Amino acid sequence: MIQVVDLHKTYRDVAAVAGLSFEVRPGAILGLVGPNGAGKTTTLRSISGIIPPTRGRLLVAGHDVVADPVAAKRHLAYVPDDPKLFETLTVWEHLMFVASAYGVDDFEPRAEEHLETFELLPKRDTIAQELSRGMRQKVAIACAYLHEPAALLFDEPLTGLDPHAIRTLKRSIVERAAAGAAVMVSSHLLALVEDLCTDLLILQRGRAVFCGSVEEAHARFGTLDGAGSLEDVFFRAIEESPS
Repeated sequence: MIQVVDLHKTYRDVAAVAGLSFEVRPGAILGLVGPNGAGKTTTLRSISGIIPPTRGRLLVAGHDVVADPVAAKRHLAYVPDDPKLFETLTVWEHLMFVASAYGVDDFEPRAEEHLETFELLPKRDTIAQELSRGMRQKVAIACAYLHEPAALLFDEPLTGLDPHAIRTLKRSIVERAAAGAAVMVSSHLLALVEDLCTDLLILQRGRAVFCGSVEEAHARFGTLDGAGSLEDVFFRAIEESPS
């Protein structure tokens, strides 16, 4: 569902991503992890079509993100770490706008369901500039889900969410994957990645240190008895990567 082939992204003389290739199949949840500056956000923004790659090929549901961006984005939703809402639109007007942009017919029942799931019904007619950080995050997630995308990208999705909302979001991500979506989650919270993800992509300086299933990561970088945490796996993988 998501295919990245030899992705390069250079800012002036700095290579943010250098030769990255991987894919995310339907039903998989890929955890994207790495130190600050490893290229995680650049990778997500490239796949979502926000920034153009310097070189490489990006496909979403078989559509080339650069050559056919509209077709690719119809199958895609991206929730950044700091969602930018329309400050003077209400929560419901955001959903109306997204439904119009994606051509979602009879969106109201689905939108109401998302508002209820993320406890946004009391804020339905509140404008975005009056929402808390966590509420804004919930609105962005509800909007991302509205057109039922085949590929979902999350960048630090738990920022600002309270414990109940975190549990709701985690459950919803698992449900989306079970329904056939391909999901990518970038996070520094390795416990979240360990709870959610079927697969793991570890980046270091714009390159893949490891790409495979979580079980394979534990087998390669974990302790001999298999008792190590994903945190142990992560640090060992980073330490063993070429400098």
